[in-house]
Amino acid sequence: MNGRWAAVIAVTSALALLVGCGGDDESSSDSGSSGVKAPEGQKALSELGDGEGQVNLVAWAGYVEDGSTDPKVDWVSDFEKETGCQVNVKIGNTSDEMVTLMRSGQYDGVSASGDATLRLIAGGDVAPVNTDLIPNYADVFESLKNQPWNTVDGKPYGIPHGRGANLLMWRTDKVKPAPDSWGAVFDPNSPYKGKVTAYDNPIYIADAALYLKATQPDLGIENPYELDDKQFQAAVDLLKKQRKIVGEYWSDYTKEQAAFNNGDTVLGTTWQVIANLIDADGKVKIGTTLPKEGSTGWSDTWMIAANAKHPNCMYMWMNHIISPQANADVAEWFGEAPANRKSCDLTASKEHCKIFHAEDEPYFEQVAFWTTPTKNCGDDRGAVCKDYSEWVAAWTEVKG
Repeated sequence: MNGRWAAVIAVTSALALLVGCGGDDESSSDSGSSGVKAPEGQKALSELGDGEGQVNLVAWAGYVEDGSTDPKVDWVSDFEKETGCQVNVKIGNTSDEMVTLMRSGQYDGVSASGDATLRLIAGGDVAPVNTDLIPNYADVFESLKNQPWNTVDGKPYGIPHGRGANLLMWRTDKVKPAPDSWGAVFDPNSPYKGKVTAYDNPIYIADAALYLKATQPDLGIENPYELDDKQFQAAVDLLKKQRKIVGEYWSDYTKEQAAFNNGDTVLGTTWQVIANLIDADGKVKIGTTLPKEGSTGWSDTWMIAANAKHPNCMYMWMNHIISPQANADVAEWFGEAPANRKSCDLTASKEHCKIFHAEDEPYFEQVAFWTTPTKNCGDDRGAVCKDYSEWVAAWTEVKG
């Protein structure tokens, strides 16, 4: 496993920027719980035809591996042989970049995170998906289907790929007693001032909102991505107070790993894969937990371009990447819970799904997955919530 994690570092330092910049004003009051209305007239593919010979993808590094990074890591070559569809991939370093690339018209599909999916749907850049043409969809965990970040007006706009939670991590030799609350990173009188870290991105505002949901119920926060002015300002104010105890914000997870190893950081938000890498190093002892308030997290979705030039190959790819073995391979290489429930029997490490809580639905019920904030609150408050462009502006103000 050590070699695998080492390879992940070499290949995927750009992965840390899973949430990109950019706003979304394209909301509508009658668009449902996501706050987004899809363009009218879009239709999913009605039947699968012959492959067109190639498929052009935009993906996170580590999601489309053909053996060129590591000869042992390849779930693309067999797909190409079986379908005749040559896979061409463009690595997207941020969600914002992925949106821009998809709007160029050059790509058939994208592995989009929750902050990008709604922008692509609202912009008419992606089409609904006919899941009847994707046999492996039947084995995807039900809790990943029909979610606000991948479904609009009852129509699925993509195929779930994998998921993970944002965790609280600490150095067990430096932080005592073991924390069980996000209050540990929001305490203005923290004894660990200057050695606290937080995720460097506007979406982190949701982490503050989630904590306030549990600790200040009078604010009435129900969804950390649907914040009206009062709720939003409370979250931003909390983050400004936190700024005084944060030593360093992280976006590149290799830097967070190094900071914990050298002692510059002893407490903060993290991903399970980072904890695994630190454990594999063996230099320091760390603990992780999903705090009692719950957590934010991410769930990625494969989406097909509305005007895909190679739609049949794209459907074949979506079916392949969530097939039991391919999904097991990519989940283990990348460091996430697979979307296909059959994949857990096929990972090289038999502990993988346990480590990433793949089959633990009560665990993920505590996770509020990243979703693009829009003006439409998704409830009877109407269009009074802060959209992502306002989150970006506020985050710049928080960091100073």
